[in-house]
Amino acid sequence: MADKLNVVPFVSVDNMMRLVLAIGVERFLRELAATIEEDFRRWHLFDKQPRLASHSADGVIELMPTSDGTTYGFKYVNGHPKNARSGRQTVAAFGVLADVGNGYPMLLTEMTILTALRTAAMSAVAAKYLAPKGARTMAIIGNGAQAEFQALAFKALIGIDSLRLYDIDPAASAKCRRNLAGFGFRIAICSSTAEAVEGADIVTTATADKQCATILTDNLVGPGIHINAVGGDCPGKTELHPDILRRSDIVVEYAPQTRLEGEIQQLPADHPVTELWRVIAGEVPGRSDDRQITLFDSVGFAVEDFSALRYLRSVLAGTGFFEDLDLLADPDDPRDLFGMLLRAEGRAGPDPAAP
Repeated sequence: MADKLNVVPFVSVDNMMRLVLAIGVERFLRELAATIEEDFRRWHLFDKQPRLASHSADGVIELMPTSDGTTYGFKYVNGHPKNARSGRQTVAAFGVLADVGNGYPMLLTEMTILTALRTAAMSAVAAKYLAPKGARTMAIIGNGAQAEFQALAFKALIGIDSLRLYDIDPAASAKCRRNLAGFGFRIAICSSTAEAVEGADIVTTATADKQCATILTDNLVGPGIHINAVGGDCPGKTELHPDILRRSDIVVEYAPQTRLEGEIQQLPADHPVTELWRVIAGEVPGRSDDRQITLFDSVGFAVEDFSALRYLRSVLAGTGFFEDLDLLADPDDPRDLFGMLLRAEGRAGPDPAAP
């Protein structure tokens, strides 16, 4: 990649797609998941805070920053469920990785596709520690933009090969089955949540509506199941009946943020939860018995985006799947920024103090 001070590698949507396809989606997910695990094992190094959110009646715009002391990263992301009606993405994002030592950005990238990949990779990392052994069947409730990524991540990391799909819009399930054809899944489209959950080892909920909904009811959750709750990710937006939460061993990314945004916003603030980094580090067990109900209350956290940015930068060199972006001013004399502006117009004359 370029080493000029004013040039920053930029990964466009087109180049992101080319890169993912060149690496292979499942390999990309496995390697991204490994990077997430590496960073969660050094959890104590990271700055941590709930994301900075600006809520409106139409959705939310968020900034998600963190640093490990050497590198800084942030993501800008929105969540607007009504966007689909006008042909826009419900979630769109971009991100930056920068050098803490000098403050200069090292990478600028689209993160709509990258966020979909990291969300799925994060889900599969959690399931690696929480799902029942030998899990092969997953129900996906909500078959929108995230569904295929979730399916492929669980295939790549867990070995899921059977999918049971349900969405209130049958066209979404048909789209999902069509997109996943040829990836080695057995796929059943179901007519209800109850039908989809029947026989599933893992249940992923990934709906988009910004409301306190009951996508999954308590009577549908039997012993031994793992729930991957992805859709409830902001205040006032949930998917699970509270009784499910009370019966489950709940694992979260960063408790102060999840208590505001996740399924556990429905519970008292002192309800016990376990942060995933402790499970990955071996401080506490994940799944401990066959009848245990485990729940990953996933809302997305800045460290995961940092991992995604770090992984992306590590695989870019030599690929050509980026552009050199003239982003930063680089005057010959760092103290003479205005002179740089004048020289661009050809107005700057000789220095009268010069010999």
